[in-house]
Amino acid sequence: MRPWSPIPIEECGEPLQDLPREFLRMEPHPYMALGAPYGASGNPFQLRQGVVQRLLKAQQRLSDHDPSLRLSIFDAWRPIAVQAFMVEHSIADLCRERGVELMSGDAFDRVVADVGRFWAAPSRDPATPPPHSTGAAVDLTLSSREGIPLEMGGEIDAIGAISEPEHYAGQEDPAARCWHQRRQLLADVMDASGFAQHPNEWWHYSFGDQLWAWRKGAAVAVYAEAANSALTS
Repeated sequence: MRPWSPIPIEECGEPLQDLPREFLRMEPHPYMALGAPYGASGNPFQLRQGVVQRLLKAQQRLSDHDPSLRLSIFDAWRPIAVQAFMVEHSIADLCRERGVELMSGDAFDRVVADVGRFWAAPSRDPATPPPHSTGAAVDLTLSSREGIPLEMGGEIDAIGAISEPEHYAGQEDPAARCWHQRRQLLADVMDASGFAQHPNEWWHYSFGDQLWAWRKGAAVAVYAEAANSALTS
């Protein structure tokens, strides 16, 4: 259970929509490249309409601050089957990195716990959908206008303290100061556009889901699990 899991959801009925082409997309899509099961009609670059509108505002705020920068989308809508695939992949990957046997002992349990700080469980309970499966959450970074991602002091999806938004706060090293400033700029434009940030991930923002409601003090979330628009239209 996450601290936001008990928050009720009152689905507002907004459909998913494709992200406008003016957003940079980090392609090939990283999870599709791994073989994640999106299906023939799956499109990860979708979000709820209200989320897309706020993301456009964030892009404008970023451009107003620095015309040389753009938001670059790493991932958006994620079916629960893909969530399950990526949780298993991340556990196996971290086990290989640490030399831990799968499904064996305390070291494996620590791997599962560490992955769980960053990857939501692929719950099929309608009361506790993973954030990305609602179409409310987006993983993104800053890029140049030419589409070159900026160095942010840690890769998206990295497991560990390096991914925490304030990891570089107060450090004197020039590179660390730069990375903190970039993370803070991303946080500022997203917060000003109504988004809430995941407490463990500098790249993850959402609007309208349970995490957002928890961070913003809202009584309810407005987005439940979202169906693929290609399957419902």
